Amino acid sequence: MSPLQILFEDLRSQREGLLSQGFWALLVYRFGHARYRIPSKWVRLPWTVIYLLLNKFVGEMVCGICLPAYASVGRRVVIEHFGAIVVHGNATIGDDCVIRQGVTIGNRRLDQPEDAPILGNRVDVGAGAKILGRVVIGDDASIGANAVVLHDVPARHIAVGVPARIFPKRPSRDPS
Repeated sequence: MSPLQILFEDLRSQREGLLSQGFWALLVYRFGHARYRIPSKWVRLPWTVIYLLLNKFVGEMVCGICLPAYASVGRRVVIEHFGAIVVHGNATIGDDCVIRQGVTIGNRRLDQPEDAPILGNRVDVGAGAKILGRVVIGDDASIGANAVVLHDVPARHIAVGVPARIFPKRPSRDPS
């Protein structure tokens, strides 16, 4: 899939469309990440300068979202609401994830700066949640608002509280 197709897919995923600050932060991220495809460092240099300026001014100052280009972000990720979102550069975010305001996806200890979370596909992260350290969040998991996740969360489980306790998700009721 081309980078342009991925951008349109990102745009379609946002409820607010072009007015979504999450979309603008993803747009800057995708631009920064795409520059790695340029093999010559001298040709890549002006693109890097543009990316650094866009990331600082648009991503961080205007949108309040720190999403470095060297993080790994999947397709159709939705960043809802403005601000205070910090993603570690080594973090991995799967496809179709939802991240809300005040979320930190980062390292836990200064002596282990490279440790970063891995979010599976369709992970729903509540407002104010903190996911810290080398933890793996399984597919279809949910992180409750203000939860502090310090351990792995299996697929189809929910993590709530400080520190987070992990419970299996209840199966959805069939309306028929």
